[in-house]
Amino acid sequence: MARIPLPGGTTAADPGRAALLLIAVILLWGVNWPVMKVALDSIPPFWFGAARMALGAATLFAVLLWRGELRLPGRPDLPIIVSVGLLQMALFLACINTGLEVVEAGRSALLVYTTPLWVTPAAMIIFGERMGPLKTLGWLLGLGGLAVLFNPFGFDWQTTEVLLGNGLLLLGAFAWAVALLHVRGHRWHLSPLQLAPWQMLLALPLLLTVALITEPLQTIEPSWSLAAVLFYNGPIATAFCFWAALTVTRSLPAITTSLGFLGVPMVGVAAATLWLQEPVTATLTIGLLLMLTGLAVVNLSERRT
Repeated sequence: MARIPLPGGTTAADPGRAALLLIAVILLWGVNWPVMKVALDSIPPFWFGAARMALGAATLFAVLLWRGELRLPGRPDLPIIVSVGLLQMALFLACINTGLEVVEAGRSALLVYTTPLWVTPAAMIIFGERMGPLKTLGWLLGLGGLAVLFNPFGFDWQTTEVLLGNGLLLLGAFAWAVALLHVRGHRWHLSPLQLAPWQMLLALPLLLTVALITEPLQTIEPSWSLAAVLFYNGPIATAFCFWAALTVTRSLPAITTSLGFLGVPMVGVAAATLWLQEPVTATLTIGLLLMLTGLAVVNLSERRT
């Protein structure tokens, strides 16, 4: 399969392979929202995040060692290790795990994926990306659907805990947007697969320190279901999906990537509805239809270009 050369001697995935990776991430991360919601009944949020990072890093280090591609990062890649490790992994996971404790899984997924609100104008200013008429229409439809689904009247503004949970989810979205823009603009020397475990290794002690200080070990309830959730979240939702998301972000335009990731909350809402019996409302149906239409228009625009 063709590879696209990048500065620094590395290559990015061709657009077709990147599109397949994007679909895989959408499905796996979307289903993970109700999975995480269930997991938080057995493990506190920071311990959960630390476990994800430990299992994800161990998995990727093993894969790189097996492939003979394990490398110590050089100074040019240290900035991307710090930004992704701190923002997209440590802060992002801390925010979504804590917010999920008090916010429904479907709504949590939607709030986190307000990322295009931050990414789109910044990508146009920083990278000079342009949106033609079709892509603009798709962007407006997608964000319109997200606005309908957000439904700010759907929760109690008087409850501090709920307000904090929703605020943390939005903070996670902002942290991911900043990391996404840096990923797009960074001059890569090692590949995302080679850097991802080092980024996780940076996030791990931060999450672990907070967990040790604020969350007693006695609050963890070991079970086979928790073991299954950790397996899904470690090797699959963390190791594979974080690498795949970075590869997609590096290989496709930032606006297209952020719009494509809107598919994750759609899958998340559907999975939460089927698994956790979260209610299906008129706003949910209208919002999902708008987002699906928006994504279809964006994809049509990409195929025409």
